[in-house]
Amino acid sequence: MDKLDTMAETFKLLGDKSRLTILGLLKERELCVCNIVDILQMSQPSISQHLRKMKAGGLVSEIRRGKWTYYSLTIEDKPYVKDVLNHIPSQAAMIDWLDQQTAASVCD
Repeated sequence: MDKLDTMAETFKLLGDKSRLTILGLLKERELCVCNIVDILQMSQPSISQHLRKMKAGGLVSEIRRGKWTYYSLTIEDKPYVKDVLNHIPSQAAMIDWLDQQTAASVCD
């Protein structure tokens, strides 16, 4: 696949508001699926499907810690995605909200 094909596929992935929001959250820090479910108030299968697509597209990577899978950005080789992320509104307030909820969180 040439560079333009790769970019086109990546931009298709970025054409979804939920995936853009997830990328914005992961720009702040690595998160587990349950954290993203809590923040976005979406079903776990839906979030997992978005993350699977982004992983297949090379936008995120996963690491397993115990029973939880954590996701982080892997866009070092995609400067055009970094440029898009620079325009996504900050998700820091959502991360702050999550931090306030961690005492009751299932993930801990």
